[in-house]
Amino acid sequence: MPNDDYLYRLFRKIGLSDFGADTVAAVIRGPVSILVIVLAAAVVSRFAGRLVRRSVQGLVVRSRGESAHLAKRAETLSGVAASLVRIAVWTIAALLVIDKMGVNPGPALAGASIVGVAVGFGAQSLVKDFLSGFFVLAEDQFGVGDVITVSDVTGTVEEVNLRVTRLRANDGTVWFVPNGEMRKVGNAAKEWSRAIVDVTIPIVADVAVSMAAISDEAERLAADASWSELVIEAPDVLGVESITVDGVTIRVQVKTQAAKHGRVARELRSRIGARLHRDGIVPVRTATAAPSPPDGDVREGSEGQP
Repeated sequence: MPNDDYLYRLFRKIGLSDFGADTVAAVIRGPVSILVIVLAAAVVSRFAGRLVRRSVQGLVVRSRGESAHLAKRAETLSGVAASLVRIAVWTIAALLVIDKMGVNPGPALAGASIVGVAVGFGAQSLVKDFLSGFFVLAEDQFGVGDVITVSDVTGTVEEVNLRVTRLRANDGTVWFVPNGEMRKVGNAAKEWSRAIVDVTIPIVADVAVSMAAISDEAERLAADASWSELVIEAPDVLGVESITVDGVTIRVQVKTQAAKHGRVARELRSRIGARLHRDGIVPVRTATAAPSPPDGDVREGSEGQP
């Protein structure tokens, strides 16, 4: 190589013997080459990581708009992508350094493959958690602050990473759920929710008058300045849901902001109960409202009847 001949001739001019010049040139070439590889890997890793991070963040923001939730999701995804790029760059650099040291990387790669297979069998669940976590973030299934239901646990998401999701239940218990174990997740904070209230009146009560009173009270709630921001659409009194010996059940539903259906349902029950009592439709001791579904049981993205 031209560079090899130059180093050899340079040291020969200095006065070294043929063997000495060749030895010194070889010693210099090795460390210098390795240093150049390491410096190049550091520069490429740094700039490639930044480029990937900015590209992923820009792609997420442009496709979904701007919000605190999306910003955090974009930051997580860009960090994962940048880490993968850096791992790839330094892996290639390590192989080049091994080759410059005069070691055949083939056997080393074969040994690493065997070790990798053995570790892979022992870490299947961990790999599954990481892959599931990546898709949770990439598909925006849920994020920090969302109210979700996983199996029989309902709570607020406090942290999401590639391996595990930190979930605080309604009673304050903190659950750490591996992402790979999430088979089915209900998100009550996605787009919108629906408050469903079942009101039971005595069997002898006038259904038409009761429905009119319930509808009027629901509309008053929607028009109230303190609650209007939470209500997306006008309340809908669906009618008689069931008739039993205990009375007639009338169902009313209200489309609300995401994860706000619980608050709206509780306020609506209180107002309807007081209104039916004031109008003399039912005595206060018999005016009841069946509990609405839990916060995780919401209907999202569909206008169909419950």
